[in-house]
Amino acid sequence: MDIIYLENSGFVVQTAQHTLVFDYYQDTSDTIAKLLQKRKLLHVFSSHSHHDHFNPIISTWQDQVAAFFLSDDIGNVGIRPEKIVWLRPYETSIHGDLKVKAYGSTDLGVSFLVEVDGWRLFHAGDLNWWHWKWDHKYNQVLAQNLFEKEMDKLEGLQLDVAFFPVDSRLEEYRSIGVKEFCSRVNVEQLVAMHTRGERWSPPSGFIPKGSVVASWCPIFSGDRLQLKKAQRAATDF
Repeated sequence: MDIIYLENSGFVVQTAQHTLVFDYYQDTSDTIAKLLQKRKLLHVFSSHSHHDHFNPIISTWQDQVAAFFLSDDIGNVGIRPEKIVWLRPYETSIHGDLKVKAYGSTDLGVSFLVEVDGWRLFHAGDLNWWHWKWDHKYNQVLAQNLFEKEMDKLEGLQLDVAFFPVDSRLEEYRSIGVKEFCSRVNVEQLVAMHTRGERWSPPSGFIPKGSVVASWCPIFSGDRLQLKKAQRAATDF
């Protein structure tokens, strides 16, 4: 698998048979333009309508897109209806040999669990423990409760790759969401996103004792990570 960072929470994931694009916002590396020039067939995912996760320009790619998996908060974007799979939390879609299940978010839209070519990926969208230290205590507790409720649904998932936000604006609280996530699901490779341009690495005590989670924090559009598949038994959604 090749993973190419675009911007914010945007990534291209290339497997043996598929090219997936998640949360396209902008791409100063021209990665998408190069894929379109090569006539690559894409599957495109947009977790919600925030401008830093969704760019209407994706509608101009539709001749080379097998399917758009869109959160239903996005609305009409000029894409032919037969190309769109609208998803709400906890809905599942099978498109050829691509399996997609939407989970919830603690902001707008959905998160995505995707199974493709023997890989299992999770893209969190804006699912996170959004603890703003300047916020009212009531809102801080609400944010925690919303996140814990969603984690109850994700508990025990087996993931090859997880894309998860570590927003630097949360300051000393930027790691609490991803730490909880990695303690409750099994992740081989963590990919940090939504960093706001500030590099992140797991703090001391981040990984539970006896566990191993590789982490990667891309910064520049076009940064690339190549992975080899770990062998494990298949599991159902």
